[in-house]
Amino acid sequence: MIVTLTLNPSLDRTVDVDALERGTLVRTSEPLLEPGGKGVMVARALSANGVAALGIVAVAGPEGAELSHLLEHDGILCRFVPVSGRTRSNLTICEPDGTVTKINEPGSPLAEADIAALATAVRTSVRDGDWLVLSGSTPPQFESARIATLLGEATAAGASIAVDSSGDSLEAALASRPRIVKPNREELAELVGRPLGSVADVVAAAEEVRARGVEFVLVSLGAEGAVLVGPNGMLVGESKVDPRHIRSTVGAGDSFLAGFLSRFTVDESDVEAALLEALTWGAAATRLPGSAVPTPSDLDPTNVQLVWQPDLDRPLVAS
Repeated sequence: MIVTLTLNPSLDRTVDVDALERGTLVRTSEPLLEPGGKGVMVARALSANGVAALGIVAVAGPEGAELSHLLEHDGILCRFVPVSGRTRSNLTICEPDGTVTKINEPGSPLAEADIAALATAVRTSVRDGDWLVLSGSTPPQFESARIATLLGEATAAGASIAVDSSGDSLEAALASRPRIVKPNREELAELVGRPLGSVADVVAAAEEVRARGVEFVLVSLGAEGAVLVGPNGMLVGESKVDPRHIRSTVGAGDSFLAGFLSRFTVDESDVEAALLEALTWGAAATRLPGSAVPTPSDLDPTNVQLVWQPDLDRPLVAS
């Protein structure tokens, strides 16, 4: 079982506009309302492809109730943990040329009782041999040291840890020696404290992270593909999706991680297949509206490939 933990989920609205102009009246399409938060997205993507997953989700207020309803309606197996405050609402604005503007609320702080309830949910949901995925942002005023408490509940139960976070939360999570971390280039650069201008820079930074006890560093590079660095070296992959066919990149990184875990948790020896699966799911997500996750009918493995002789000095320009 793959269990995801979302401390700061969101109720996501996506609208299309002809043009986003500041200071004017902008009329939108009918909004697309979807459950959000990176851990929620990973659980949605896994479930949509028949992979056993459980989402542990902190929910609060009317927005949290609506989020819970949407996930239940979609058949996503979740353990909802009521917390104080209210669940945040996020807005995504899409323009015809592919420009996406995201307006994200911070969420509400978690009280001590909330953190204790979440720790209990992890301890009673995760079993030996499971995976726990800590994914997404943390609420305001969240002490990063609390990450160790939550991850410790999973490691004590014999679970493996995967982390997709950033900033202080990612830094704190490394102390728990997760098996997988999945930063994007900007998050990895922040972690090592320097810009990463080439594939070689990304690989060197990933090796630094591995030296801190991480087994695999899976770096998403957006339109420029991905890099996986592990015990047996590195792999580089790329997407061949025509940019003109990209509808939304929201949640593509979450589908990317879900794809990797869907294959890696079944056969850890075939990391090449796991990276290709990750790229396939991520590429498929970009061809869907809003934060929709791909289903088996959306997956096209011909849209991705491994690069066996990568140009490590190639400058990275896409964000």
